[in-house]
Amino acid sequence: MNEKTYKAMTVAGGGNIAIGVVVLVCGVVCGILAIINGAAMLRRKSDIIF
Repeated sequence: MNEKTYKAMTVAGGGNIAIGVVVLVCGVVCGILAIINGAAMLRRKSDIIF
């Protein structure tokens, strides 16, 4: 009985770590893209008309 519980907790823990890594990588990528797009907009600031 305890062995099944331990195995389930191990799988759940590994899954949570994997999801955390994916979320972290996605956050970093989104941040980098936001900085790049912001820099491009600042470069073209004179062309933007509201």
